[in-house]
Amino acid sequence: MSGDPYDRLFQAAEAARARAYAPYSAFPVGAAVLAADGTVHAGCNVENAAYPVGQCAEANAIGAMVGAGQVRIEAVLVIGGRPGDDTLCTPCGACRQRIREFAPPEAPVYICGPEGLRRQETLATLLPLSFGPENLGG
Repeated sequence: MSGDPYDRLFQAAEAARARAYAPYSAFPVGAAVLAADGTVHAGCNVENAAYPVGQCAEANAIGAMVGAGQVRIEAVLVIGGRPGDDTLCTPCGACRQRIREFAPPEAPVYICGPEGLRRQETLATLLPLSFGPENLGG
């Protein structure tokens, strides 16, 4: 994949974030993944009154990617937070493992706030010594 996918991912994640359903936390999150074929798939968080059944933005973006027939993530972008608050909105532990199912350890993860990029990491730095498909012979 040539070129930096940041702008495409940011636009898709920001658009998804604007549609998030977050009436309980008031903390909308958007995510976008770049598939191996160059397509971008986005998702937003969807909360539920029964808290454990809410859905993370990353999980929804991955579901959209798989639903489109893709199974490899080249890059991930997550956007959340409030203007003026520089706290990072990183993928939760469960989403880090979801990303790992489809992305290699060196995949870039862009961590953004409403104003733009706050930090860039790799999946390996967010999920060191990860367990992935190759552990099961996949």
